[in-house]
Order: sequence, then C-alpha cells, then structure tokens
Amino acid sequence: MGQERPNDEERPESRDLGVYGCSPPHSPRLGPNRFSVFAGDPNPKLTIKRCKRKRIQACNDQRTATAAIGVMAILGFFCLVNWFMLSRLHEGRVWLRRGLSNNPKLVSAQNEERQKFEKPKRKYNGTYGRMLSLAAHALAEQNKLEPKELWQEPKEQASAWKPCADQRSWTPDDGKNGYIMVTANGGINQQRVAVCNIVVVARLLNAALVIPKFMLSDVWTDASQFGDIYQEDHFMEYLSPDIRIVTELPEELQSLDLEEIGSVVTDIEVMKEAKPDFYMTHILPILLKNRVIHFVGFGNRLAFDPLPFELQRLRCRCNFHALNFVPRIQETAALLVRRLRDSGSYYLALHLRFEIDMVAHSLCYFGGGETEQKELDSYRQKHFPSLSTLTKKKKFRSADVLRTEGLCPLTPEEAVLMLAALGFNRETRVFVAGANIYGGSKRLAVLTSLYPNLVTKEKLLTESELQPFKNFSSQLAALDFIACAAADAFAMTDSGSQLSSLVSGYRIYYGGGKMPTIRPNKRRLSDILLKNSTIEWNVFERRVRKAIRQTKHVFARPNGRSVYRYPRCKECMCHA
Repeated sequence: MGQERPNDEERPESRDLGVYGCSPPHSPRLGPNRFSVFAGDPNPKLTIKRCKRKRIQACNDQRTATAAIGVMAILGFFCLVNWFMLSRLHEGRVWLRRGLSNNPKLVSAQNEERQKFEKPKRKYNGTYGRMLSLAAHALAEQNKLEPKELWQEPKEQASAWKPCADQRSWTPDDGKNGYIMVTANGGINQQRVAVCNIVVVARLLNAALVIPKFMLSDVWTDASQFGDIYQEDHFMEYLSPDIRIVTELPEELQSLDLEEIGSVVTDIEVMKEAKPDFYMTHILPILLKNRVIHFVGFGNRLAFDPLPFELQRLRCRCNFHALNFVPRIQETAALLVRRLRDSGSYYLALHLRFEIDMVAHSLCYFGGGETEQKELDSYRQKHFPSLSTLTKKKKFRSADVLRTEGLCPLTPEEAVLMLAALGFNRETRVFVAGANIYGGSKRLAVLTSLYPNLVTKEKLLTESELQPFKNFSSQLAALDFIACAAADAFAMTDSGSQLSSLVSGYRIYYGGGKMPTIRPNKRRLSDILLKNSTIEWNVFERRVRKAIRQTKHVFARPNGRSVYRYPRCKECMCHA
C-alpha cells in the first residue's frame, strides 16, 4: 500500500535551497517550472555551488543581525537599570535634605565635618602693616612716573557725549489737577534725588508743585530747608516751562487735615522705584478728590525705566540745570577749590565714605575688636532700630562673607593702598571729602603718612570761613560736592554712596571727557586685599590697575540704572 519514500527524507538541502531562492532542477513532486533558476541551465553543478555560497553568506548575515539586536537589547537594559538607580538616589537625597533641614543640629554637624577638609579661607583682621610698608617703599622711589591714564578719560569716546537736557519739546502744564507737597528724608544727596523725582511726578499728574521741604534727620541733625541750600527763584523760573511751582498751598487748602482726609502718602505706601502706572492708578484719584497730596520721605520712589522720553529728560534737567547752590555756598566752595589749586598742580578728590552711620549700617567688621562691635551695636540701636532688631531675630551673612562679596565700604587703609597701587605719587594733593571719619585722626594718619599733601576743607578754610556752615551737615556736604565735582580726578570708595553717585554723574555731564572718575570694584579689590600677607607689591599693583582700568570704559546708561549717575543716554546727553 504505501511505498516508502526515502528520497523525500534525505533532501534537507532541497528545502533550504528553496528558501534561499535555489530550487532543485526537478522537484520529485512538482517537476521543473518556469521559475526555477536551473531551467535550461547548461551547467547545473556550477549553479549548485553558487547557491551553497549564497546560503552560507545569508546565514552569516542572519547571525550578525541577531548579535546586533542582542547587544542593543543589553545596552537598553543597562540604561533602564541606570535610570532607575539614579532616580532612587535622587529621591534619597531629597528625603535626606528635607530631613536635615528639619534638624539644624545635623546640618551644623555636617558643615563642620565638611569644613575640616576644605581649604581654610583667608579672613580679614583689619591690619595692613606689611602692605602699607611696601606702599611707602614704592612711593619713595623718586624716579617712578605716574601712569598717564590717572588724570585722563578715554577722551575720544567720552567727549562724543554732549549735555542737552536743557532742550524742551513740550508746552507747560497748568497744574490744574491739584497740588503736590513733599517732605524729603535723608541727607542732602538723597533729598536732591527726591526733589527731581517729585518734579517728574508733578508733570506726570499735571499738578502744581509746592517748594519741597526737608525732613530733620537724627543722623544728619541738620534743620536746613530747600532755600538754605538751593536757589528757590532759579529753581522756579528754570522749570516754569515744565511745571507750575508755588511757594505754598492756596489758603483754602492750608486748613485741611491732610492725614484725616487720606492725602498723606508715606514710603510704606509707595513701593521702591514705583512705575508711572502706579501714580496714575493710585495717586491721581486721591489728588483729584482732595486737591492735594503730601509725600513724606519719598526716597527712591520713582523708577528709572520705563519712563517716557520727555519725563526722563525733565529729571536730568532738574538735576543738572535747575538745582543751583545758594551764592554763600558757591562762593565758599570756589575759595576752597582755589586753595586746592594754589600749588598749580592737579588735585585728586577722595570721597572717603567711612562715617559711623555707613560703618554701622554695613554690618561689616573693621578690625576694632570687641570695642568696635559694642560701639556699632549701640549706634544701630539708637539710629537704626529696625536693623538692630532684625539682626537679633534673623541670621545675616557673616562680616567675612559681606567683605568678600564687596559689600563693605573701603577703610582709609584700603583706600590709600588703592591710590598707591594706581601710581599716584607721594606729592599728589589729595582732598578728602566727608566729615567725622570713623576712627578719627588716628585712622586718617595712615593716609597722611603716605600722602603728606592730604587736606580737608577744615584745613583749607579758616574758622571764620566755616562758621556759617557749623551745625549744618548738608551745607558742609555741599562744599564737598563742589570740590569733588571740580577735581582733576575723583576717587570714590563706596559706589552705593549718593554723593559719589551724583558727583560722578555731574563730572560726566559737564566734564567733556576730561574728568576721570575712579570707581573700584569692591568685590575684586577685596579678593586682592585678602592676600595682603603674602602678595608682592608688583603683583598687587598690577592687579589693582587692571581692576580699575576695567571700570573706566565709556558706555551708555544701562536700562534701569540711575540717570543721575549714568547721564550718557539720549534723554540727558546727545551723542555726536
């Protein structure tokens, strides 16, 4: 019945060859067909050999593909495991961080353990004996010439900017919306900024401005009013094309209780550097309702940007043109400047902002030990009670951190080292602006030991010439302002000082590219000074000069920065 077919079992090649496209010439089942590669082949043995080679090559290709897929699978598996492990590690760190944050003792212990292996940081000890000795030796070299750039600005770029804030392109406002009063706080320089800001607000709100008043400060202890420092008539006349200015409120408004009707606005109610929209939205309705607004304080309560072009120009016009000192101050300041130039040489003005109020408010350490700390704590409690209370409730950055971040005012020792490193020779006439330097004559002696021609207004003016200004710190500061503004070179020690800021801006506006200002980068300078126990003088000199040179670039006012300090902008100055 059923015959065996051994040939069918013994031809595995036949199936394999069929798979790879080489069918046998005569299939025992189907026989020859038109798709067979052997059909009509005159040399079937050669064809079979070729098919075998193709089959071997195909097997190799298949193995290679399988191996590649396997490698990719293994790599994918490892990536997945790696991702899983990293995510678990991150979750563990988050958990650990949360746990530590709730346990300050563990945090402290961890920090102490880490600090054992860290490189110890240099700390400020308030002494510069070695560096001062090196400076004295360097200044004693008679044949050493001063660098030319000490008394120069990059003239070509700087002289391309010309004052033009006096130009107007609008008609006067009638001030029909009401009256604005201001009682400005702070010293003379903060008050000057407040006056120019309130002039802009008056124009913005179409209000008449009452001649500003100045608040008596327990720090400055000066009862001077606007007319004691600035020429009222010139102020009113010069700004008459811009705003309406009156000396007092009309009679019908003088009897009003401004606080009761809600017309008194303090600094607490106005955000710092408020934008014009704030005044239009919140202040104008009160003004229209009550006919009068009284701003109390008004320290930095108007933003620099965004502000319409003409309002920004009005700000500059007020500062650089409308605020002229009274003749008494101008005449005494002119006498001071003449005596500074008596020798016929250049003079350098140094604003050494190192009065006790600045020293106490900075929260820095200046090498005076426990006595200094107690004295400054006591001063803060009396004059800065909010800051004093805050220091007891909140942990502030340490004095060392503040110093490395450039947040401490330069000491007299640091200032004189900077001047010596810049190359000012020993015979330079140095005028020191500022009153009552913290540490007194002992601290100033460091300056005079290196620069014997160092003077103050108290040395250059007689007792009778200074008498009219006694007990009037703002008027004395006005003398310093003029002497610094007229100097051949001006050096500041704290860029946050309003006097330094206003003087540097005044020198830019009127200097014509011939009045250089030295603005130290205190962060970089601090880093250099902390190496005072090891650094060599030539290295110190080179690094200080490089740091100062980088601050002398001529550039337009950055957005949001003060036009009083950076008047190189289209609103204040015209670029040729």
